[in-house]
Amino acid sequence: MVDLEGDVLDDPAIWIHPSNRALSQILATNKKAGLHVYDLEGNEIQFLPAGRLNNVDVRYGFPFSTGTKDIAAASNRSFNSISVFAVDPVSGKWKDVSARTIASKLDEVYGLCMYRSMRSGKFYVLVNSKQGQVEQWELFCSSDSLVDARLVREFSLNGQIEGCVSDDETGYLYIAEERFGIWKYYAEPVSPDRRLVADTSKLLSPQIEGLALYKSSAGKGYLIASLQQKNRFALFERQGVNRYAGCFSIVGSGNIDAVANTDGIELSELPLGSLFPTGLLVVHDGMNSDNGRNSHQNLKYVDWSEIAGKFNPPLIIDTLFDYRRLAYPTAEGGCR
Repeated sequence: MVDLEGDVLDDPAIWIHPSNRALSQILATNKKAGLHVYDLEGNEIQFLPAGRLNNVDVRYGFPFSTGTKDIAAASNRSFNSISVFAVDPVSGKWKDVSARTIASKLDEVYGLCMYRSMRSGKFYVLVNSKQGQVEQWELFCSSDSLVDARLVREFSLNGQIEGCVSDDETGYLYIAEERFGIWKYYAEPVSPDRRLVADTSKLLSPQIEGLALYKSSAGKGYLIASLQQKNRFALFERQGVNRYAGCFSIVGSGNIDAVANTDGIELSELPLGSLFPTGLLVVHDGMNSDNGRNSHQNLKYVDWSEIAGKFNPPLIIDTLFDYRRLAYPTAEGGCR
């Protein structure tokens, strides 16, 4: 839960600890102040006052001159830029490693997701605007072991967009055009050919927000979308033509309220200690209830089995597929 009232939180990301998954962390953007870092019990363990951050994503093994580190990128509306952070593998603390203000040409940055290529090993950030514009930036290590970026692709959609997610293994990028549908692109910086996965009329929802992936072996798994005004989440098969697989809601239990008005979502298919033995879904709760009144927003953590077991037949539970350890090729260049 955040201290500030109102529309504050937006998008979570999950960082999986390299040796002890119980020490994994949740990153969450604060649209008024910076980046929150939480443990798996929901305790805040760090806050970075980095500006008005909107969306955040994580990738592993970025090549610095002193060795590899895991990084996160966030859309920064204070400076209309991309902020890049790296985590110390020993202390678990994050710091800003942006080589400069990586300023976007967009009218105002909004949504963001990351992609690492299985073809080249290169790291990318895709950032978008409310006007439907998309920029793709290639990240590289600068001479002082900070992270810089170069713009490598631009394209546009017709309507407002925010939520996006890239599938490194399959090479696809999914973008939610909020009041139209979900589009599927190639994530490599090539021509923006696309296919419509689902439109809002079929989902009976006027607004699609966050996107996340549940990854399993052989390219199986699910694409999940938050349907903000319906307080529901839609599932599509990760493979093939992304066939629609159903919907679910997250209801209240005891003194924990139901999830409503969700923006960002994130998933880990890996077990994260004893608290989440079958994987973890993290969702933004935009209508947190306090004695019947809307109060401070928070995140809700749900063990994947609580969702998978409610479907007939049950959804996939694959706790052995380690997406963190995909065999990426070594990116060319390194520090410059």
